[in-house]
Amino acid sequence: MSRLLDQYNNQIKLDLKNKLNIKNLYAVPKIEKIVINMGIGEGKEDSKLIDKALEDLSLIAGQKAIKTKSKKAISGFKIREGMPLGVKVTLRNKIMYEFLDRLVNIAIPRIRDFRGLSSASFDGNGNYSLGIKEHIIFPEINFDKIDKVRGMDIVICTSARNNSDAFELLKSFNLPFKGNLVN
Repeated sequence: MSRLLDQYNNQIKLDLKNKLNIKNLYAVPKIEKIVINMGIGEGKEDSKLIDKALEDLSLIAGQKAIKTKSKKAISGFKIREGMPLGVKVTLRNKIMYEFLDRLVNIAIPRIRDFRGLSSASFDGNGNYSLGIKEHIIFPEINFDKIDKVRGMDIVICTSARNNSDAFELLKSFNLPFKGNLVN
């Protein structure tokens, strides 16, 4: 069992139950999935860029990523329907908690000029979105073998019904937010 999952089941769940005044232990919010997305705009000219991004994201996530394809053709951007434009991976269960542990304890401290995560990035339904400008902050990526520094989006989906419950849940997992929740 991963360290964060064990910590959630033994400590965080009970603390949240008392803090949020929830009567049923099964109604306590939890993290359902983490979706990591890399959009590769230059992938329309060179398919090797998509393959390299797929390899990098698979290393970071710990499971195989998939290519995302365009849904419709857009002539202004020279995109045809079905053309690969990015890569994504959805993490659940044990791999999700291991990725979150690496993100909080290893990757986020390696971000240059980091001042804390914005608490305004909640969507209103308890999900949190985080953008990273450089994928090289993860230790799995060999700095000498990368062809280009890419950004990625990380979405943490929770079972919380509102932003304040999700904020407390993510704060208990030691995500370094700056300030309090912005409504």
